[in-house]
Amino acid sequence: MKFKPLGERILVERLEEENKTSSGIIIPDNAKEKPLMGVIKALSKKISDECKCVSEGDTVVFGKYKGSEIKLDGKEYIVLDLEDVLGVLSK
Repeated sequence: MKFKPLGERILVERLEEENKTSSGIIIPDNAKEKPLMGVIKALSKKISDECKCVSEGDTVVFGKYKGSEIKLDGKEYIVLDLEDVLGVLSK
């Protein structure tokens, strides 16, 4: 199934966070917070035409309580407004 965001929105797949602390303690799933980073999987036409600040495949950081979660083909994604993206990570 293909999803195309409308308006100024992007589709993001959250990155999984480490389930272990630096000292080796394993964090159970119910104690973990949802990651605030993800990879852009789709952009709305408006963003791809007008804004060259993000593109598909970029890793972005977003606000804690932002976006709407959806499930596509068994995977969880989050739909964010462009203004909810705090920045783009680069290596």
